[in-house]
Amino acid sequence: MKLTEVRTPAYVIDEKKLRENLEILDRVQKESGAKILLAQKAYSVYQTYPLIAKYLTGATASGLYEARLAHEELKVREGIENHVYEPAFEDDEMAELCQICDHIVFNSLNQLEHHRKTWEQPVREGKISVGLRINPEFSTQEEHEIYDPCSEGSRLGIKLADMPAELPEGVEGIHFHTLCEQDFEPLRQTFHHVEENFGRFFPLKNEGQEPSGDMAVNGAGRKIKWINLGGGHHITREDYNVDGLITFIKEIKSKYDMEVYLEPGEAIALDAGYLVTTVMDIVHTQRMPVLVLDTSAACHMPDVLEMPYRPPLRDSEQPGELEFNYRLSSRTCLAGDVIGDYSFVHEINIGDKLIFEDMAIYSMVKNNTFNGMPLPDIDIMHENGEVEVIKKFGYQDFKMRL
Repeated sequence: MKLTEVRTPAYVIDEKKLRENLEILDRVQKESGAKILLAQKAYSVYQTYPLIAKYLTGATASGLYEARLAHEELKVREGIENHVYEPAFEDDEMAELCQICDHIVFNSLNQLEHHRKTWEQPVREGKISVGLRINPEFSTQEEHEIYDPCSEGSRLGIKLADMPAELPEGVEGIHFHTLCEQDFEPLRQTFHHVEENFGRFFPLKNEGQEPSGDMAVNGAGRKIKWINLGGGHHITREDYNVDGLITFIKEIKSKYDMEVYLEPGEAIALDAGYLVTTVMDIVHTQRMPVLVLDTSAACHMPDVLEMPYRPPLRDSEQPGELEFNYRLSSRTCLAGDVIGDYSFVHEINIGDKLIFEDMAIYSMVKNNTFNGMPLPDIDIMHENGEVEVIKKFGYQDFKMRL
């Protein structure tokens, strides 16, 4: 089966592009010494985890269920790491997380101490490592405030004013995540800001070096063993400064005796998936014809409305650039369920199939069944171009969510 022959709507994972992304990330790991994790909140198609496990250090989870998924499906070889962070953990989750995870990151000192009785012994036994998420209070977001953890009033991470002079006993790492779809330079700026304010916790590789910034405070206190620079790094984007990232991580590792982690989600599956849809009807309006599709922004690609953004569509251009212009919408009853305006070189007809691109990320992990809309199939396009259906959904998948 070829891409244009699939039953719609369907997400289709591009195996070749996924592998190419992983090869870029593996190069960063090998040349910089960093460890790269799959952030499952962006992409969780576990049927492709065996491929991912060939390249990456492991995965990071946003809660128990994602942590269980990585434990069950990604730990297919020795050394695969499983990390988890959540703003607050339930008491009955912590015991299981201590069994299946390698790193657990707490959002606050309250959470750290509340769960200490559960995590402390596994840490002493070397079974897990515990870290704290900090809030650098250094925003680099210009467009997407909804994704800015450094915005005023943010609940994510510990601010400098609330950080103790010495790391709490048992804490071995620091985590921060401030980027969203960004290049290397914002990471460099953010790290230098973190270094200036939290550098007293960083272990110098050469103890003879002069500490900088707040490193002079309590210099003999506990030091971290690792730092996690979070996600939002568009490393596999064509114009990303990969060489700059590699050089910068090498500089960090040459100065400090600590492991460096990155946990991109989008970069793993960037441009590695499609959403194939069929035109069900055409409604003519005064502005332009509206294509009624069997897919939905609200149900199948929620970021289109949340960010918002206009998803790329194969063989189309911006409205007005080509002869035939259409608004793309959905068969839901939500008036605002509009995907965007597009132009084509030829007329679009009922029954035609359209292919949205870059649909592997933040789509399957965020979709829903509003209006009783069926969930799209999940397919995989192998490197020979053949498409295989790996998951179908039906009425029971809608009913079980209610």
